[in-house]
Parts: sequence; structure tokens; C-alpha cells
Amino acid sequence: MTIAVGQRVPSMTVRVLNEGGVEEISTDALLKGKAVVFGVPGAFTPTCTNQHLPGYVKHADDFRKKGVDSIICVAVNDDRVLTAWSKKVGVDGKVRLLADGNADLTKALGLDIDLRAGGLGTRSKRYAMIVENGVVKALQIEETPRNCSISSAPDILSKV
Repeated sequence: MTIAVGQRVPSMTVRVLNEGGVEEISTDALLKGKAVVFGVPGAFTPTCTNQHLPGYVKHADDFRKKGVDSIICVAVNDDRVLTAWSKKVGVDGKVRLLADGNADLTKALGLDIDLRAGGLGTRSKRYAMIVENGVVKALQIEETPRNCSISSAPDILSKV
């Protein structure tokens, strides 16, 4: 079942990239305050690399001005892939990358998608949500993984 507005993000340990490497942290601690969380089907895929993640990097200061404490990108990739991807896109600490290599968080949110036909296996639907102290306040899920409109940075920024 897909998580819905008003529900709490499941409590679990996740892996987030930091300047010094990878940090294991609970979702409860990660989502304290106001956060924007967005999910991508995969690092280095065209829409994720050219549009989705760069939009959040570009608008990071705008989100902070509206009281967002953290911007988190969830990808069903390992931390080494996300490290290389963050360098390519130029994340520079503006967005925290969450390595959900086994899709544990993605599945717990009910936002997984089967992309085996394209050779990608289990991945994340493309989505964005506003979370306050672990509770979902807004959720936008794209109809197809190639779309990036209702989960884009400008669209979510207008909802904060």
C-alpha cells in the first residue's frame, strides 16, 4: 500500500551520503523538522540526471528560505554510485542522497516499481513529498518514470 498524506514515514535505518562518507541514520532522525523527499528511478538515468536532481540543487536556497530543513533524494542505488552521481550533477551538499540499494525504504513507502522489462529491476517511482517531523503533508507521484512535472522542484516549491 502506498503511503498517504497524514501517515508517518516508516521508522527504519537508512544510508545517507555525507561529506565524509556514508552515515547510517534512522528515518525518525533524518526527517525531523521540515523535509522535502523525492524519489528517482535511478542515478545516471536521463531524466533523473538532467532534470530531477539538478532542479532540486538549483532551488535548494529557495526551499531553505521557505523553512525546509533538508532536501533528500532517494535512489535505489548503492552509495558508491550515488557518490559518483553527486559529483557529476554538482550536488555540493545542497541535497542529501539516500542510498536505498535494496529498495527497503522504497518498498516500505509502497513507491516501488518493477522495471525489469528495461533491465533495471526493482526501482522507485518518481515522486516528491513534503514531510514534517516524519509525517507526510503532501505527496506527488508521477504517472510514469519518465515524467518529471508534478514532482519537480518548482512544483513542490510552490506547495511548501
